[in-house]
Amino acid sequence: MMMTIKTSARTQLLDITSDVGKQIRNEGMDNGICMIYVPHTTAAVTINESADPSVKDDIQMVLDKLIPWEDGYRHMEGNSAAHVKTTLVGSSELVAIENGQMVLGTWQGIFFCEFDGPRTRKIHLRFL
Repeated sequence: MMMTIKTSARTQLLDITSDVGKQIRNEGMDNGICMIYVPHTTAAVTINESADPSVKDDIQMVLDKLIPWEDGYRHMEGNSAAHVKTTLVGSSELVAIENGQMVLGTWQGIFFCEFDGPRTRKIHLRFL
């Protein structure tokens, strides 16, 4: 199953937890695993705190400090920073499903990470 998402900024972390939960319910999955995969070289997915919105802002701030947009990169497209951030964050996550619900910690959420937007992106979900 595939979801489409539209981002509105160059760097953006979007909470997709409820969207993934809806797809799990639509799939009728009681127990198993949901694989979330982002097939883009400048976007990623991660699980982190979703209760306090400042956490995602802090993550973006630190990634921008560690990997600045301009830093003498050799890649001709001008988006090397986005490629590096994607490599560090990762392109997939696995979430356990029990009794039709995602097994996430109290404060955890699933975030789509845009590093070269704004764009229209795809997120693939596979249920095992």
